[in-house]
Amino acid sequence: MLVEALTALAVAGGGAVVQAAGTDAWNGLRGRIAEIFGRGDAARGQAELERLDQTRQALDQGASSDVMTEGVRQEGLWQGRFEALLEGLNAQERECASEQLRELVSFVASSIGSAAVGTGKAVARDGGSAVSGIKNAGGGVGAARAVLTGDAEADGADSSAISGIVNVTPTLHRSN
Repeated sequence: MLVEALTALAVAGGGAVVQAAGTDAWNGLRGRIAEIFGRGDAARGQAELERLDQTRQALDQGASSDVMTEGVRQEGLWQGRFEALLEGLNAQERECASEQLRELVSFVASSIGSAAVGTGKAVARDGGSAVSGIKNAGGGVGAARAVLTGDAEADGADSSAISGIVNVTPTLHRSN
């Protein structure tokens, strides 16, 4: 059984696979996955590339009527693959694979920025505000992607509801 930190790393790895699908980070992720799982064996690496291609195909909007459910399913599948890999390695190999997996997660996070998939409805009333998607304070850093965000509904004076991505630049207040 894996220690909690390695299980969390496997969870993050599964999330990285799903987040990278359909982005410019996908090809970089593919190479890293082949290296992590292949461990010098080209046939093993190629088998993982084929699994990744199946994952991407499953995540294409046309492949499933419920993209969010499919995303959760694929995250779980890849989490399980990462866990099984790490459990099957000796301590030295596990440390090396863990570091590679950390680098993969970091690569995807820095490549795609923020992501929101399958959010709910944003409802703002009586002067309130709501966002169904991503709200970047300070203008946002890096790329952002919002897919299948929910509806937005604003009711009442000064109410604001947004479905998608909003970058908010903070207002500086000076005191005299």
